Amino acid sequence: MRLSHFWSLMNDEFGESYAGSLARDHVIGALGNRTALQALEEGDPPRAVWLALCDDMDVPESRRLGVEHRAKK
Repeated sequence: MRLSHFWSLMNDEFGESYAGSLARDHVIGALGNRTALQALEEGDPPRAVWLALCDDMDVPESRRLGVEHRAKK
């Protein structure tokens, strides 16, 4: 997953304003008690960060692939 896709998924799921705040401020235990932004800046793969955030925020499996994949089902 590219970083741009990570941000598209974030914006689709949480909205642009909240996505930025969530990535910057929400500490995720599965990421070593770091925020998503800290994890990305330290080289964690965007996919791993996205999945950890989804788990922490209880995002259903059906919404983890993005809007375009939801419409195809």
